[in-house]
Amino acid sequence: MDDATPHPVPNTASPNAQSERLDAHARTLIATVHEGRRTMPEDQPLLVCKPNKVESWRVFKIMSEFIEGFETIRRYGLAATFFGSSRASLGDAVYEEATQLAAKLVKRGFTIITGGGGGIMEAANKGAFEAGGSSVGLNIRLPHEQHYNPYLTDKLEFNHFFVRKVMLTYASEVYIYFPGGFGTLDEFFEIITLIQTGKIRKVPVVCIRKAYWEQISSMINQTLYRENHTIDEKDEDLYHIVDTVDEAYEYILEKVKTS
Repeated sequence: MDDATPHPVPNTASPNAQSERLDAHARTLIATVHEGRRTMPEDQPLLVCKPNKVESWRVFKIMSEFIEGFETIRRYGLAATFFGSSRASLGDAVYEEATQLAAKLVKRGFTIITGGGGGIMEAANKGAFEAGGSSVGLNIRLPHEQHYNPYLTDKLEFNHFFVRKVMLTYASEVYIYFPGGFGTLDEFFEIITLIQTGKIRKVPVVCIRKAYWEQISSMINQTLYRENHTIDEKDEDLYHIVDTVDEAYEYILEKVKTS
């Protein structure tokens, strides 16, 4: 073997050394969290890229959001998370479709989870609420305020996008995507990446409205798979595109065990 070839570094740490290192991390975290609770400022400045020091209060805040988030989502069993534009309004056909699908799923025992805001999020929560089901909103605090929609039976607000995204990612047995903007696409690609890399189990990902999603799927097929070979052909099976509420509903019931 060429001497220039890098050699893997074996893990020579003993179980005792690993345990001691983890114990040291735990003591540091406990001390940081206690300090953070004591020093939490009323006016919480934005997180900056590569801060000059570890802010104990911010560590405490992040840990608190994770704990409260997991405590919230663990209260619910079977669940479906809806994503889509916050700009769809009452009367838009896509708004009505999200309302209808959420109502149908509630009647089969699903809790409906959204980002808690307007548009598609409101539509899904509205369908769940009016059908008498659990309607959960995991909102984000933004500079331009994003208010909760009025159709929630449970809600939680986050300061940190990444904590909120973890909660939305691990909350459900199926992920439903209506047309949306950058946020919707960010969440779509994150979910299929987590499935692709085995970081979450393979859960159904349903994309509704062929006119919108087939353009994105075409780009994935042509640019990523055929031209640049940056994904495998089987990766295109990580999501399923339908055109109607009934198609989505039937696919979800086929893929998700409801009893």
